[in-house]
Amino acid sequence: AFVAATNHVTYAEREGGAVFAAPSEAGGGWWRLDTDADWQHPHGINSRANPNAPVVQVTRDDALAYARWAKRDLPTEAEWERAARGGLSDAEYSWGDTPPTKTEPRANHWQGVFPAVDSGADGRRGLAPVGCFAPNGYGLHDMAGNAWELTRSAWSRDAAVIKGGSWLCADDVCMRYRPAARQAADLSLGTDHIGFRTVRRLLPSERI
Repeated sequence: AFVAATNHVTYAEREGGAVFAAPSEAGGGWWRLDTDADWQHPHGINSRANPNAPVVQVTRDDALAYARWAKRDLPTEAEWERAARGGLSDAEYSWGDTPPTKTEPRANHWQGVFPAVDSGADGRRGLAPVGCFAPNGYGLHDMAGNAWELTRSAWSRDAAVIKGGSWLCADDVCMRYRPAARQAADLSLGTDHIGFRTVRRLLPSERI
């Protein structure tokens, strides 16, 4: 609806986006630039976006353009983290202090030997539809794993802070699906594991 109303063209549609690939496919690295990757084809021309999954292959400017059209905003890093904790101010995870297990998965993240094999022990491989896992204490789904989320906060002049981790977060590499974890996202590059969510800021008359 946003694209139809505004004719917005994302950065990835103009320049391509980064797609995760096995090291052998990416020339020894984990990523390749795909000129056919965009929000409708997140993993390249032969892929199709799942309408129930987070939108990815967007930059912060793309996300802000949508948010403004929807009369919303992107959260700051502090706002995002407070929401992710769901009222558990000192917990390690958004659901508490107990790590996820094979028998009780809590988030969509990488299981297995990274970056070679994702066993899918949590029931998912790659980007999953929203709401596959239980919400946190504030009723918010997917504040851990699945897709990193862009914030308004700057990491540097050329990068934004992203929070939440993604389906690529492996316990033996980073465990960045914890609320406290943070990472930088290039302002001029979309990827197939970074998305966003918006917030609605209260009007003065709505505040308690």
